[in-house]
Amino acid sequence: MAAGLRALNDNRRSFLASGGSVFPKDARALIFKPSRSVTTSGTARTKGWRLVFERRSAPFVEPLMGYTGGGDTLTQVELTFPTLQSAIRYAERQGLAYVVRRPVDKAVASAKQRTVRRPDRPSHAFADAVLERLGLAALQESYGRAMDGAAIRDDASGPATWPNPMDVTRDPALSLEAKRSILMNWAWTEYLADQATNEGMPENGRPSRLCDVEQALLALEREVKRAQAHPVAGRKAA
Repeated sequence: MAAGLRALNDNRRSFLASGGSVFPKDARALIFKPSRSVTTSGTARTKGWRLVFERRSAPFVEPLMGYTGGGDTLTQVELTFPTLQSAIRYAERQGLAYVVRRPVDKAVASAKQRTVRRPDRPSHAFADAVLERLGLAALQESYGRAMDGAAIRDDASGPATWPNPMDVTRDPALSLEAKRSILMNWAWTEYLADQATNEGMPENGRPSRLCDVEQALLALEREVKRAQAHPVAGRKAA
């Protein structure tokens, strides 16, 4: 570079003689730190900070050739700075309105992801959705009470205690509320396994058994309805 000349993005240069800016008054700058492209492992263009300009007018499609064009030449301007402070100083000297987009701290982002955990027990909203799908919406309040009492009863874990969801339905040692709570918790466990599989993280390498749990829920409520319709036969069977 010839002596006495400096680049436009050199923050050491003085104001213009007129005291004005080389950019239009409505120009708005975006200052950011480039990130590595997902298609390459190179980091050559990720050093320092960039200053670019937001588009001031909508692009248009050239009718003859179909090319996308625009009349805003500022979108072609890209300035590079060694530090964020130097980029900000340049924008302020030029009287530019600017926005700084800071990079996300990967360590902080990973920590936040690790702290987001799914609850161990299903919410009433989950239970209500399952019951509505099975045509048992009228029992939502009953299941809510059963789930609320699970801790007091110290209900066992379905998958860890019974080989099959239908075994919960047939277990004579369990109360109706315990059966409802255990099966709904089991449904939640299988739902999580389903979600893990969809996210590419198979839960214990096994498929979801949510359908089996739902069939057990339907069988349980059919049995309850039958016992209510024939109370004498139900007492004899018990």
